[in-house]
Amino acid sequence: MFRRLFFAASLCFSMQLAVSPPSAAQEWKIYGGDLSSTRFSPLNQINTSNVNRLTVNWVFQTGVPGKFEATPLFENGILYFTGPGGYAWAVDARTGRVLWNFERPIPSKIGLCCGPVNRGFALAGNRLITVTIDAHVIALDKRTGALLWDTTMADYTKGYSATAAPLLVKDKVIVGMAGAEFANRGFIDAYSVATGERAWRFWTIPSPGEPGSETWKDGKNFWQFGGGSTWGTGSYDPELNLVYWGTGNPGPDLNSDVRPGDNLYTNSMVALDADTGKLKWHFQFTPHDTHDWDSISEPILADVNINGTPRKVLLQANRNGFFYALDRTNGRFIYGFPYVHQTWAKGLDQNGRPIVVPGMEPTKEGKVVCPSLGGGKNWNHAAYNPQTGLMYVPSAEGCEKFFIDDLPEPEPFRMWMGSIHETIGTTPQWGAVRAYDVRTGKLAWEFKTITPERGSALTTGGNLLFIGDSQGYFTAFDATNGKVLWKINTGSGSGRGGGVSAPAITYMLDGKQQIAVIAGQSLFAFQLLEP
Repeated sequence: MFRRLFFAASLCFSMQLAVSPPSAAQEWKIYGGDLSSTRFSPLNQINTSNVNRLTVNWVFQTGVPGKFEATPLFENGILYFTGPGGYAWAVDARTGRVLWNFERPIPSKIGLCCGPVNRGFALAGNRLITVTIDAHVIALDKRTGALLWDTTMADYTKGYSATAAPLLVKDKVIVGMAGAEFANRGFIDAYSVATGERAWRFWTIPSPGEPGSETWKDGKNFWQFGGGSTWGTGSYDPELNLVYWGTGNPGPDLNSDVRPGDNLYTNSMVALDADTGKLKWHFQFTPHDTHDWDSISEPILADVNINGTPRKVLLQANRNGFFYALDRTNGRFIYGFPYVHQTWAKGLDQNGRPIVVPGMEPTKEGKVVCPSLGGGKNWNHAAYNPQTGLMYVPSAEGCEKFFIDDLPEPEPFRMWMGSIHETIGTTPQWGAVRAYDVRTGKLAWEFKTITPERGSALTTGGNLLFIGDSQGYFTAFDATNGKVLWKINTGSGSGRGGGVSAPAITYMLDGKQQIAVIAGQSLFAFQLLEP
């Protein structure tokens, strides 16, 4: 069932590098860069004065079709990353030479809304842990690619799948699931790193009698198909021992007749005790969502002075078009504002609840609403730089027409959305990279793009911001003012290449700072050209 390709030199190579491990700041061992998901690196060898000398060091072509959205991890001279369709690789960071590769076949029939993507590994000692598109959690030996354990999360024949990189928290990996379009019930799981045994589960849709169940006012027990997928990766505050995780849309997506009420805990941020999975607080961004505006975007954690008071904040650019700052100790709303053009809400009240414009629900004739179903920002990552105090948000501008239709009974492998949506030509589709001062929520700068910005951000101590786009460009900005300092066309923007939506990472190798990013189906490594 499994196939691995080994290179004899890989084990010796790993052992040689392990003699003198580099510091944490010189590696990239966590999906979001750190447990706070800032995607900030303090490395500054590559900076605003020399980034124009950045050049390609090597390119590894995977030869695997499909869209790549993974964040590579780097440790001891080796890059580890995943691809769509059950593939994974370990690559020599000096040369791009493959050390091992792994392939796990996926079932021939599976319910997917958005392709067999995978966003990466969690690194735990000698284990690399990831999820599979048929809703398993697996651990590989990082030295050889050998399978160490394989645990079933859920039954893929019931529409469950998984795409997000796990989050390592102490001796557990926290994972999410996908599949809200197939009439299932969402959850967040924790598994033992050592054995793969499940430690706890938090259901994102409460069962009858549990807190939050009163927000599902139906008579057919449709809460069992209520959605609330958890297909993003969360964050962790060690001081508070809280895991923060965003949840997705309720089901069915657009036809809400069978689910009156706010539909907790969909479209929410939940804070869970890391040891037990117990809910400590929640904040719902879009009550009774009818536009598929998942709230799975990364929760960025920062310590910020707001109005002269130090605050422990959680920041999120939500798919519904609003930017939020929450108190991460208790979930209380601090501030919020629209960061893209939106037409569905007049604003947010003092508690952060949207003041909904009447008549914005989908109709049989179709209702034009902004933002589009893809939202102001989808899964692609923002970044926060504590040196500039700015959060960098890849933004998508545009509207869509939302329809409602008759709702069939749930069936395996059939999408259960309740209708469709379509792009319209009456409003332009474009995008921007926007930088916000997180102390005030004020826009510091923006760079407009000709298509919705679906790239992911990396920011560094060299006062740089790196981000890709769907045209295939990978660009470096001055993080303070947004000036373009360097860019390269990776050749991935045409056909099915998908452009550069995957997040970049940075690390030190042999005393030189490197940048790595997946563009299309290839892994690029960059370093400075010697003057």
